[in-house]
Amino acid sequence: MREVVVLSGKGGTGKTSVVASFAALAKGKALADCDVDAADLYLLLRPTVKREGEFWSGQVALIDREKCTDCGLCQEVCRFGAIVDYSVDQIPCEGCGFCFQVCPVDAITMQPCMAGQWSVSDTRYGPFSHARLGIAQENSGKLVTLVRNNAKLLAEEQGLEYIISDGPPGIGCPVIASLTGANLALLVTEPTLSGIHDLERVVGLCQYFRIPALVCINKYDLNEDNSRRIEDYCRGQGIEVAAKIPFDNVVTEALVEGLPVVEYSSSRVTQEIERLWQSTLAKLGG
Repeated sequence: MREVVVLSGKGGTGKTSVVASFAALAKGKALADCDVDAADLYLLLRPTVKREGEFWSGQVALIDREKCTDCGLCQEVCRFGAIVDYSVDQIPCEGCGFCFQVCPVDAITMQPCMAGQWSVSDTRYGPFSHARLGIAQENSGKLVTLVRNNAKLLAEEQGLEYIISDGPPGIGCPVIASLTGANLALLVTEPTLSGIHDLERVVGLCQYFRIPALVCINKYDLNEDNSRRIEDYCRGQGIEVAAKIPFDNVVTEALVEGLPVVEYSSSRVTQEIERLWQSTLAKLGG
């Protein structure tokens, strides 16, 4: 079983659109959406949920008003402003437990928190593991790991050869949870100064974890000078630029129709994404 995770270093580069097209092109694969903070791959895959469960993580404070003497100490020591009028607002509450420790009458308890929900689904492209983290909830890295483990179980149960994961943007904890142990990272970037900067950061992350990488420049023709800068940088790092996808409104049209672009048209964009999948497959050893 071989796993490729598609990363971007920043949001909005077209990573999810590439993953959806891979879903339509690839055979014998399970799919995973590891961007649990802002999951949107399901919009194109249109899954039918077969199994789901709750994700519990962290804790929040709860004040027992019958025990509370309104001394105000908890409000005074809370650095997050989560306690107002002797009631806890669960969104700013960080679950640090300081109020619990200082309450003189033991009126505060720390309660476990239902932080999100995970799902295992069927799609017309194959089995799909995904999840959604609750608003202002923590430990998205743990939920990402759960999503990946579910995808691996699906692949094992159905004898599938590949896992294609849509990773989160950035280089933080959920990205690390998406990347570690993968066989390949496909990095989707764009020819902007922020795109170049964030590509360099995520390349550094891949190198740290010794994960081989490929690069795709999306909308490369919006700034060909910056695209050449990206190619020069990748050449210096020994990383292949596997595809240069041109800007085309057909991508937006496909999204409006709720379809991967490779199913919507046979444009140059489609040809580049097909070539990108073949390069990815070759790098995976397929």
